Amino acid sequence: MKVMIQIPCLNEAATLPILWPHLPAVLPGVDIIETVVVDDGSRDGTADVARRLGATHIVRMTSRRGLAHAFKAGMETCLRHGADIIVNIDADNQYRGEDIAALIQPIVTGSADIVIGDRQVGSQRGFSRGKRLLQRFGSWVVRSLSGIDVPDAASGFRAYCRDAALKTHVFSSYTYTHETLIEAGRKNLTVASVPIRTNPPLRTSRLFKSTLVYVLRSAKTILQTYIVYTPLRVLALCSALAFLPGAALTGRFLYYYATSEGQTGYIQSLVVGIGLVMISVFVLLFGIIADLARVNRTLMEDMLYILRSTPAPPAAGVELGPVLLSQAARDDRGRPAIRGGRRAHVREV
Repeated sequence: MKVMIQIPCLNEAATLPILWPHLPAVLPGVDIIETVVVDDGSRDGTADVARRLGATHIVRMTSRRGLAHAFKAGMETCLRHGADIIVNIDADNQYRGEDIAALIQPIVTGSADIVIGDRQVGSQRGFSRGKRLLQRFGSWVVRSLSGIDVPDAASGFRAYCRDAALKTHVFSSYTYTHETLIEAGRKNLTVASVPIRTNPPLRTSRLFKSTLVYVLRSAKTILQTYIVYTPLRVLALCSALAFLPGAALTGRFLYYYATSEGQTGYIQSLVVGIGLVMISVFVLLFGIIADLARVNRTLMEDMLYILRSTPAPPAAGVELGPVLLSQAARDDRGRPAIRGGRRAHVREV
């Protein structure tokens, strides 16, 4: 069994060496452990630090593209190199590498497809009361929309089996944590949680400038993801919200028209009511069209799953479009960087 540990990085030259010694060299039931450092356009030499530390693979972005894109690029690299289990851990040393063994255990035993590290937010002294409440509320929203009982939906410390990784698609450019859980719930993947430990923060978060910005952008991502996977349900609800008052207003006009003699008035109720009913019909039609698009996307995802399940590894040094695969990384003296008897590889995006 092969485990690949992917580490998204943005200017983590100072923190990556602190995390690195805690990454496991041996795991129960695992034959091969490799590391993938995803450098999201860092300007502090993070990729060079990763080479010196002995990263097996380095994916280097030429410009900053966001955490979600870095996560997706790391997953693709792990799948391309035959990973059976993919572990995602942040480079800021928030999570403890020693907990990787416990994190992957449900996957090794076959009891889960995805495992989320539970930071036990309620007992985190480093979190303010407001942040703890927001984390709990966000996890409750994700649980409600996905049908998955995950106490810490925002945790980035997680593990995927190969099959779950092949079925994972990230659309957001901001963060992947909530989106991938809603997707997993809709695809009937088994998700488990294990308690993990955390380290004191070494720096402030680079993902968001303020809690309000994080909440708003996360809410946008959650809503977009839910609409992508259940468009008919969402638009049917919106249609009902327009139809019910429209029908009530139209019924009001008809009631007074039938029970009154002569001119009844209430023509405004008729105009507004018919307008709302027409809007509800159009929204419902859009929902049906969107649902047909969802079916088409599901078929395309199934085809992509089949294609990704049997990848043909590219030859060393072969250039595929704008991406250079399997270019051997070298250390400061120009020698190949080797860890565990394997040459490090660099992929530039």
